[in-house]
Parts: sequence; C-alpha cells; structure tokens
Amino acid sequence: MSITSASPTDIESLVDGLNFAEKVDRSLGLIREAYEEYGDGLVVANSLGKDSCLVWDLAKRISPDIRGFVVTTRFKPKETIEFMHRMVAQYPELEVYRSDEPIPDKLYETDPDRCCDILKVEPTRRAVEEMNVACWITGLRCTEGRTRTDIQEIQELDPGLIKLNPILIWHEREVWQYLALHQLPINPLYAQGYRSLGCEPCTRIANGPDERAGRWLGTSKCGGECGIHTRPLLDYQI
Repeated sequence: MSITSASPTDIESLVDGLNFAEKVDRSLGLIREAYEEYGDGLVVANSLGKDSCLVWDLAKRISPDIRGFVVTTRFKPKETIEFMHRMVAQYPELEVYRSDEPIPDKLYETDPDRCCDILKVEPTRRAVEEMNVACWITGLRCTEGRTRTDIQEIQELDPGLIKLNPILIWHEREVWQYLALHQLPINPLYAQGYRSLGCEPCTRIANGPDERAGRWLGTSKCGGECGIHTRPLLDYQI
C-alpha cells in the first residue's frame, strides 16, 4: 500500500514526542490517505468503546460516506446494547454483526478463548468479507496495555487486507481530551469507573496503569485479547 507508517522506533518516540494537536493531524492524515486509496473499501471497526468513538469521529471528518461495523455478543452489558442502538439509529451505515451459534453454559469461564472465537472473531471475519473490506480502521493504542505495545500503525496480517490503527500513539488522557472537546457521546459504563469495555461476565473495574487489567480478570486471558487483533483474521479456522 502507498500510505506511510512510522517505524517501530519512531512509534515509541512519537507517543510522547507529539503534542495533542499534532496527534490529531497525524491520525486524520492516515485516514485521509487510506480513504484516497481504498474508497468504499475503507471501513471502521466500531467496538462502541471510547477509542472507537474517537476513531469514528475522525473518519467522519474525512468523509461522511465511510462505513463501519459493530460486533456485539449475547453477553454485552445492557448499557452497551442501548448505546449501540443509539449509535446505529444516528449512523445507519453502521452494520451490526453477531453470532447466535449455541455454546455451552459459561463457556467464558471454562474456555474463554473459544468463547471469543465464536462470539467475536467469527462475526468480525464475516463483517470484513460481506462488506468487501480492503482496509479496516481500529482504535488500538500501544499505550493500552502489555498486549498492544508492539502494534504498528499499518498492519497486514492477512494478504491483501490492511489494518489501520490511526490513534496508535495516543495516550488515554488524550482520547478523553478529544471526546470532551468535541462533546462526543460515550458508553455510560465509563461513568461507573470502567476503563476498557467488553462482555459483562469478563469485564471488571480494575486499578493500576493497565487500562485492560479488568478484562478476563481471574482467567488465563487476564488483560489479554479476544483474538481479533492477534492473528490473521480470514484464514483462521473457528
């Protein structure tokens, strides 16, 4: 692809080397370049979290025609479901995907990786395929926690499918700064003290510097990943 990304060394220096305004400009530039290259094939993965709300707004500043998709599950908190309905009502170009495949009771406790594969990874793969995605935008940040420190602004885990992480170098405080400045709607769970949002049984309010410490707390996945961002998406067998 022709859009440019910083090297791993540069990413580390940019996290604290750029100010807030410069980070906004950089993120907008990355999305603009991607839209110029991929057009309707550029799609936002919207998790309904704070970072996705930011990225969705940045994308809409580039073009109101940019589409998105939401992956939801049967275990999402009611606050997240209600927020999703409000977002989809406002932005009908947001497609909602989910899996209704039967799973064993409390699979999230006995095999959380399998649970995430079925309820999150499979619908994401389906969204990418059905929406003819060439490049998908995420809200991943390298400052979120231990599992995201090596992510790059532009990735190609699947041949021909680009993943763009335009706010990779943002700090958590800068995300909140942008959301406040632009008065963007956010998931009400943040007002309860959550810093990272997931399914209700697998998300807790946690202390410490790691934003994702409350995810899958008490399991082998504690502070980890659902699997969407850690391996090739299209070739993985669920």
